[in-house]
Amino acid sequence: MTATTEAAPRRRLSLHTLGPVLALIALVILGASLNSNFLGAANLTNVLARSAFIGIIAVGMTFVITGGGIDLSVGSMAAFVAGVMILAMNALIPSLGIGVPLIAAGMAVALLAGLAAGLLNGVLIAKVGIEPFIVTLGAMGIYRSLTTWLADGGTLSLDFAARSFYRPVYYDGILGVAWPIIVFALVAILGEIGMRKTPFGRHCAALGANEQVAKYSAVKVDRVRMATYVLLGGLVGLATIMYVPRPGSASGSTGVLWELEAIAAVIIGGTVLKGGFGRVWGTVVGVLILSLIDNILNLASIVSPYLNGTIQGVIVILAVVLQRQGKSAE
Repeated sequence: MTATTEAAPRRRLSLHTLGPVLALIALVILGASLNSNFLGAANLTNVLARSAFIGIIAVGMTFVITGGGIDLSVGSMAAFVAGVMILAMNALIPSLGIGVPLIAAGMAVALLAGLAAGLLNGVLIAKVGIEPFIVTLGAMGIYRSLTTWLADGGTLSLDFAARSFYRPVYYDGILGVAWPIIVFALVAILGEIGMRKTPFGRHCAALGANEQVAKYSAVKVDRVRMATYVLLGGLVGLATIMYVPRPGSASGSTGVLWELEAIAAVIIGGTVLKGGFGRVWGTVVGVLILSLIDNILNLASIVSPYLNGTIQGVIVILAVVLQRQGKSAE
């Protein structure tokens, strides 16, 4: 009797773990059956490169949610960081010229802007004690408004020569693998190691599971919580670095719904929305699932691409419902 009751939770855990992977495999089979170009190298490279921005951000979001937080501002933050980066690069052209120093300076500005934005969120949440939902909801409106103001209601465009020099950061790569895909893979690997093998990952899980117990266990709660938002902000800056060479511009509509996609990927991947448990590899699978759904809908013309946000919202709700049902079953 004891062996039976102990085996049941293991089966449930195994199904819960394998669920996203099985869904990904099913989507690949479905896509291949609906369109012969689905498994083509060009289509898969395009899907992976486009998903890299969300994937990089989603890795950071995994740590934030595992620690019991949430960040609704990442899409607007990316737009603001992109705008600041473009303005800085355009302003530095007379002194640095078109070349590697200009690109390096732009990348540094993007990373610093992302880290600063994440630090501000972290301070307000961890030190001031404001709810993460309120802080990041307010930040979402602030960053989007600031971007629109910087662009004077229009678009901030990178100098044409600078954009041409910067384009390889998105379109080139190694052995046919685009740089955004390579960077996403490296971030995912480091994120998984950080979550599973480092004290920081364990402290994030402890914080999300029970803050009071974490304090009694000598976890520096405020520092860990702040670090998760700084990490996420830095990864938003990194994602922006990989994104800007593609459009070469930024506007008030840049990064719309990125926060929804990042949160959806994290939840689909098995990270518990209330915190306490997270897995980065599951987030990667979640990102791929969302990207493939989007790609399949576009290739098959099943529904209007304008409804992709609706579909992602439904997926988020269903993922949370399944998580709760799984807990109830246990």
